[in-house]
Amino acid sequence: MKVVNVEDGFEKVFWEHVSRDPFEYYFFILDFKERRKETKILLAIEAGKIEGLVLIFADRIVQFRGGRKAVEKLLEHVNIDRVELQAPLNCEDIVTRKYKPNVRYELVLMTLKKGEERLQIRHEPLRLRPKDAQRVAEIMRSADSAWWGDITTEDRRESLEKTYWLGIKQDGKIVSVGNTRFVDWGSNVGIIATDGSYRNKGYATSIVSALVKEILKRSSAALVHVVGNNCPALRVYSEVGYKPYKRYLLIRGEKTGK
Repeated sequence: MKVVNVEDGFEKVFWEHVSRDPFEYYFFILDFKERRKETKILLAIEAGKIEGLVLIFADRIVQFRGGRKAVEKLLEHVNIDRVELQAPLNCEDIVTRKYKPNVRYELVLMTLKKGEERLQIRHEPLRLRPKDAQRVAEIMRSADSAWWGDITTEDRRESLEKTYWLGIKQDGKIVSVGNTRFVDWGSNVGIIATDGSYRNKGYATSIVSALVKEILKRSSAALVHVVGNNCPALRVYSEVGYKPYKRYLLIRGEKTGK
């Protein structure tokens, strides 16, 4: 098995492979198309066939796909000190030999095809702008301090400039937020977060529904990646029409030196 860079004459075979399952390779496709300068993709090839892939984005985010042998081979070419890493569940023992998890989740990829949506917009969201960055950051940090604890106002301001954000206001303040980046073949709902004092009121369901409505104006499918033990989020997405598609390991970790 050999490992090659897509940029070294393997782009055609890469596209042939990922186009068979664009949901599975969503970020491989998105980052290679739209953020190519920050993206590196390696292929594990054996007998002329792709057995696995790794995406390395911005020297921080790493995603593996493929069988155990391929993931183990590709892992040799990943030498980032701190990572946000996604891999097949059956490869957890392989990747954690090299990266010690500080945070560990099982991630569920859910998909929704046009015509299967069950939109429930009981609370009309409003479009958020960069001026709302501080409040968005506050909500995210409070919603999940383990994952979003280091989110800054400046981070959110940049995201609010580049992606589509919705929010719901109550008592004169934003209490629930969500976003997506529109992609013509299928958009991913990236973030949904609600102030702890305003949960269980249907705000998240309204925002997800409104985002899906906008997504399906532009493409035939919507996606979302949800932490597997987040039962309220899974329930919201299921109510709107999403169905589980695949599961992955998701960790934030540091290199062990092995």
